[in-house]
Amino acid sequence: MTVKKPTIDQLDKIAKEFHLTLTQEDLASFQEMISSGPLQSYNRLNELVEPALPVKYPRTSGYRPPAEENKYNAWYWKTAVKGKDTGKLAGKKIALKDNISLAGVPMMNGSAILEGFVPAEDATIVTRILDEGGEIAGKAVCEDFCLSGGSHTSATGPVLNPIDPTRSTGGSSSGSAALVAAGEVDMAIGCDQGGSIRMPSSWCGVYGLKPTYGLVSYTGIMPIELTLDHAGPIARSVEDVALLLEVLAGDDGLDPRQSNLTVKPYSKALKGHAEGLKIGILKEGFGWEGISEEDVDAKVKEAAYSLSSAGAAVEEVSIPLHRDGIHIWNGIGIEGLTSLMVKENGMGTNWKGHYSINLLDAYGKGRKTRANEYSETVKLTMLLGQYMHEEYNGKYYGLSQNLARQLKQAYDDMFKSYDILIMPTTPMKATMIPPADSPREVVVGRALEMIQNTAPFDITGHPAMNVPCGISEGMPVGMMVVGRTGEDDIVLQAAHAYQTISSKTPITQ
Repeated sequence: MTVKKPTIDQLDKIAKEFHLTLTQEDLASFQEMISSGPLQSYNRLNELVEPALPVKYPRTSGYRPPAEENKYNAWYWKTAVKGKDTGKLAGKKIALKDNISLAGVPMMNGSAILEGFVPAEDATIVTRILDEGGEIAGKAVCEDFCLSGGSHTSATGPVLNPIDPTRSTGGSSSGSAALVAAGEVDMAIGCDQGGSIRMPSSWCGVYGLKPTYGLVSYTGIMPIELTLDHAGPIARSVEDVALLLEVLAGDDGLDPRQSNLTVKPYSKALKGHAEGLKIGILKEGFGWEGISEEDVDAKVKEAAYSLSSAGAAVEEVSIPLHRDGIHIWNGIGIEGLTSLMVKENGMGTNWKGHYSINLLDAYGKGRKTRANEYSETVKLTMLLGQYMHEEYNGKYYGLSQNLARQLKQAYDDMFKSYDILIMPTTPMKATMIPPADSPREVVVGRALEMIQNTAPFDITGHPAMNVPCGISEGMPVGMMVVGRTGEDDIVLQAAHAYQTISSKTPITQ
C-alpha cells in the first residue's frame, strides 16, 4: 500500500486548523517537500514487518449467543479457548470484558462503532490466563466505550442484574460481574478507570479488585486514559480473586503504565483474620448529600466495625480532600478521554508501549463514519472535553494531574497510621435500569451518579476492592477496602477476614 500524497486543499484545511496563513504557493511548496521527503519513510514502513503479540493457543471464533442462552444479556460472544492442561487456573472458566483483545474473536467494546472488528492478537493477560490452565469462555458485554457506571449504554442492550433483572448490574464491566454473580463463569476480568470493576461487583454482590496502578498489564486492552487505566479480577470469593491476581500480575515489558511493582503470593495473604491491622473508616465516604442511602452507610459501618472481632483495631478517620476526588477525576477523565480515546483513536502518542494497530485503524475509521452512534455519555464527555481544551488550553487537565498528587499524599499520610481505609463502594444500592425511551438527562444521570467513592483511587492508583457486606431491601451492599500502593495483599487479607466473619453469621436484611 502506498501512502497518498496530501492535496493542496487538505494541507490548506490543516494549516487553518493550526492558525497558519499560507498562500497557494506556500502550500504547493510544502506539498512537494512532503511527497519527495518524509512521505517516503511512511512507504518504507509499509514494507517492514510489525512485531505482534503472541497467539499461543488454538481457538475457534465462537458465536453470538441467542437470547435463550443469554438470560441477562451479559454475553457478547461465547467461545472456549483452552490453554495448558495444568496450572493455577486449571478447571476455571473466565470471561473477558469486551475491551480486551482475544485473537480471532469479535470485540465490540460495547459500541456500534467497533461492530465487526476482530482482533489479531491476544492481550498479555489472556496469554497469562491460558498459560496457567484457564479457559476463556467468551467476551462479557461492557458499556459503550466503557463510559458508564450503569449497565444500560451498551449497543447490544442493557445488562440485567441476576439478583433483580429490573435493576442495573453497574458498569462499565457490567457483563463481567453479572456472569460471575449468575455462576456462568468462575471468574472474570474487568477494567476500571472510575470504578468499573468495583461498582458492578458491589451491585451484583461479588468480589472485585482494582489492583495497584501498573500491577497488571494493560497491553492489548483498549484504553480510556493512560493515567487511569486498570485491569483486575472479579470472582465469587476472595480466594479466587487472589488466585487470579497471582496469574495476572507483573510487568510484561510492553506497558509503560507498569513500574516494576513486586508481585506477591497473594493467596498466602488470606489468613482468615485481621490481627495487627489498623483500619480507618473514612468519614467522608459516607453521607453524600442527596446520593447516599442510609441503609448502605449503616451496613458498611457495621461490617467495618465487625473486623475488630477478627483482631483489627477499627476507628473513624477523616480526609476532607476525599470529597474533591470526584472533581479531580473529572478534570483528568473528561479531557484525557477526549484526547486519547476519541481524537487519537484510543492509542495516542508519546509513550513506548505496544500499539494495537488493527484496533487503532478500525476504530479510527468507525468513528469517522458512525460517530452519531456513540452513547450519550461519550457524546457529553467529548463535547465538554474538546471545549475545555480549546477554551482553556489544557490548563484544567494539568491542574487536576497536579492535584492528583496532593490527593494521593493525603491518603498516604493516613496510611502512615492505618493499614486499610473503608467506605461504601457505591453510596446506593443497584438502581433501576432506565427505559429505552428515557430522556437523555436520565440516561446520562443513571450512568454517572455512583462514582464518588471509587473514582479517587483510579487517580491515586491505590488498590481498592469491593467486598459484599450484606443485603438490604433484597439487594447487595458493597464495602470498599483500600490499601497502600503495592499492598494488594493486605487489602486481600482484610477482605478475607470479613469473608470469614460473614460466612459464620447469617446475612440479614
